[in-house]
Amino acid sequence: MARRRARVLQPPRAAAPGDPFRHVVLLMLENRSFDHMLGALQAVVPGLDGVPAGGPPRTNPDIAGQPVAQLPVAAAVVDPDPQHDTVDVLEQLDDGNGRFVKNYERSHTGLTAEQKQAVMAYHALDSLSVLHQLARAFVVCDGWHAAVPGPTWTNRLFAMSGTSLGRVKMPEGIFHPNLHAYTQPSLFRRLEEAGRSARIYFGDFPLSLLLADRRRPLAALRLRDLERFFDDAGGAEASFPAFTFIEPRYMNDPDDDHPPHDVAGGQALIARVYNALRANQPLWESSLLVVTYDEHGGFYDHGAAGPAVPPDDHHEEYTFDRAGVRVPAVLVSPWLAPGVVHTTCDHTALLRSLQVKWGLGDLGARVTAAPDILSELALTAAARGDTPARLALAPAAAAAPRRATARRIAVTARLSDHQQAILAFSAYLETQTPAPPARKVQATARAMRSPADARTVAEQRARRYLAYLSGRARRPSGRARRRR
Repeated sequence: MARRRARVLQPPRAAAPGDPFRHVVLLMLENRSFDHMLGALQAVVPGLDGVPAGGPPRTNPDIAGQPVAQLPVAAAVVDPDPQHDTVDVLEQLDDGNGRFVKNYERSHTGLTAEQKQAVMAYHALDSLSVLHQLARAFVVCDGWHAAVPGPTWTNRLFAMSGTSLGRVKMPEGIFHPNLHAYTQPSLFRRLEEAGRSARIYFGDFPLSLLLADRRRPLAALRLRDLERFFDDAGGAEASFPAFTFIEPRYMNDPDDDHPPHDVAGGQALIARVYNALRANQPLWESSLLVVTYDEHGGFYDHGAAGPAVPPDDHHEEYTFDRAGVRVPAVLVSPWLAPGVVHTTCDHTALLRSLQVKWGLGDLGARVTAAPDILSELALTAAARGDTPARLALAPAAAAAPRRATARRIAVTARLSDHQQAILAFSAYLETQTPAPPARKVQATARAMRSPADARTVAEQRARRYLAYLSGRARRPSGRARRRR
C-alpha cells in the first residue's frame, strides 16, 4: 500500500481585496441565551432586539398560573441547571416561548420563587463587564441562534461540522454511538484539504475529539493546551493559524459559563483571549474574533426559533427542521464599527462564511443554505484606533474564580450531566490508548472517589490519548526506519 504523504499547511495568505481577515478565532462558551446575557443592551445599542427598558416586562406563567417576570436580577451562579435536552427545549418554545418556567419547575421539584425567577432573569446593564464592553464596542448579531433546539454536544458538532448525524441525545455508556461515531467531515478537515491552517486550543478536555477525523495522529498535532494560545498569539502574525477554535475549561475550575458555574469565569476567559489578540498589533489588525455560546441552556429568550434546513438524511433522533434558541454572538475586530447585524442565522453561518472565503469543500445542506454572515459586515475604511487597549474585569468578577464559599463548594460537589458525558467519553478514549490494565483500573477507581477526582481523571485520559496520537504522528514509518 502506498504511504500517504502528510499535507503541508501553508501560512495564512493575503486576504482578498476588501477582506482584512487572515485569521478567524472562534471562542464558544456554554449554555446562555441572548436575552439572558445581552438583552439589557437594548437600552444603549441602537436597534438591538433585546429587553425593552420601559413598559411591562415579558412573563412566563409557573405551574400555578402565576406570572414570573423577565427582570434584571440574574445571579452569577444558577443552581439547579435549567434543562436543555431537545424534548425540554421544544416544551420551552411552546406557547410562543411561554413554557420556560413550567419546564424548570417540572424538571426540579421544590424550587423557591427566587430559583423560578432564574430562568427568566437577565444580567443588568454592564454587570457582565467584559461581554457588555465588547458588545458596546463592536458588532452584536441579534439573530444568531443555536443550530438545534438541543444540548451542548449536538450544537458543538453543528458548529464544527454542520451536522450531528441525526443525534441529539447525550450518550449512555462508553460504547454508545452518540459518544464516538461522528464520522462526518469536519470544518477542520475541509480547511486542511484546502491547505489552510487550523488549530484547536482546549482548556481541559477537547470535545472536538468527538469528531472521528480529529482522532487521527496528524490531527492531534493541531490540538494544543489553551495556555499555548496566549504564547502563540504573541508570536509572528504569519505563523498564527487561519482558523482557531477555542474550547473553555468544562471540568475543575471551569470557565465555560455552563450552569451552575459562575459567569465570572467566562468573563475572565473572554478578556484573556481579547487581550492576547489586542496586544499583538499585526495579528489584531488581521483577525476576526467571534464570541458565542453553543446553546441557550434553558434560559428564556423572546426570539422566535424559526425553520431550519435539515443537514442530511439522518433523522434518527430529530427532524432538524427547526433552529434553536437565540444565543449571544459578538464579532470583534478593529475593522468593525459598533453596530448590530440582524440577519437570522445559526452556528453554521460562520462555516458558510469560511467555506465561501477559503473555497472549502462540502459541509452538508445546512451549511450550504446558511447565510454568509461575514458578507453582512460593514467594514471601516481603516483599522480603528479607538478599540479598548485591554479589557479589565470588575473587582467582583476578578475575585470570583478564587471564592471558596459554601455555595461554590456545593455546586462543585457533584457532576453535571455534561460532565458525566465527558467522563464517559474519556473512558472511551482510554480504551483506545495503550496502557497497563492496572493503570486503567486505578483511574476508574479514582474517578469514583469524588467529583473533583472524576474531572481530573477525565482530563488526564484526554491528555494521555493526545500524547499517544502525537507520538504516532511523530514516529517514523516502518519503511523509513528500515532505510536508516
